[in-house]
Amino acid sequence: MRSTSRFALLAAASAPLALAQGDSSSKRGLCYVDSEHSSSDDQIWDASNSDLTWYYNYEASPTSGIDGTKLEFVPMQWGAPSSDTDMTFYNTVKGLIDGGMNITYVLGFNEPDGCSSGGSCVDAETAAQTWIREIEPLKKKYNVSLGAPAVTGAQTGFTWLQNFFTSCAGKCSPDFIPIHWYGNFEGLASHVGQVNATYPNMTMWVTEYGYPDVDLDDAQEFYNQSSSFFDRIE
Repeated sequence: MRSTSRFALLAAASAPLALAQGDSSSKRGLCYVDSEHSSSDDQIWDASNSDLTWYYNYEASPTSGIDGTKLEFVPMQWGAPSSDTDMTFYNTVKGLIDGGMNITYVLGFNEPDGCSSGGSCVDAETAAQTWIREIEPLKKKYNVSLGAPAVTGAQTGFTWLQNFFTSCAGKCSPDFIPIHWYGNFEGLASHVGQVNATYPNMTMWVTEYGYPDVDLDDAQEFYNQSSSFFDRIE
């Protein structure tokens, strides 16, 4: 899902699930989406009391205004280009790294199994071909850690991801699995557990989550439960 009028705070969790040590967390990042209020909020993300350490914006290039802050930029190949020879994403990220930007992670494909509400609607075979051509070389050349396609929380997401790895035929080597979830906390925790069981040796990043269509008290309780849950696991 991608919205043009909201920000989402993220947490990264890794598998296998275990109790984390200590009270602080460096997992939190920012999903930055341009809106009419974006520039006025930029100072919040880089404030001295902010525990955010990274951000992504669904794009290959950093966001003007926060590209010089403490937040590390994580480029994303949102969808697949129309040409099967297109190297725009690879060349953009390569240029940023060669220019001195610290890029250690890359995200690949936003909800490719979804064809509405911001999904990139890419079939698994095309995504695999794009990954092999534009994303995998970044790991080989720069040792960048790669995030697998961020599928929806529906069963179609699991099926799509399985088809993606089949199409890759061993030529795709993501280092972590991004997770999207929209629903209550119990559903979120269950989904994280299901992903962990399906890919037990893969780190997990929760890059989109929320509890839509509830009042402020329920939304706050959901955030408190989920952030505490993310901080306890690693």
